[in-house]
Amino acid sequence: MGKIQKVYTREFKEEAVRLAQTSGKPITQVARELGISDTSIHQWRKEFAQHGQENVPGSGHQTPLEEENRRLKRELERVQQERDILKKGVSIFSWESK
Repeated sequence: MGKIQKVYTREFKEEAVRLAQTSGKPITQVARELGISDTSIHQWRKEFAQHGQENVPGSGHQTPLEEENRRLKRELERVQQERDILKKGVSIFSWESK
């Protein structure tokens, strides 16, 4: 059984990073108080540095590449379902005519 990954809002990530930088407490202590891992805070700091404050990926905020990837996966799933339905229909009609 897979582990369920929690999704945090951009605001929560910003606040966690801000607390880690300004509180004077160790990152591990801030993370423990927030109920998250210290590696999450480190990763979010890296995301803010790479993407800037306004474009950090999170719940509902995806990079254009992630959005395109998600759209293509949905389209592929739909096309595969249509193909499977057509295969079943062909097999049913060919079986009836024998």
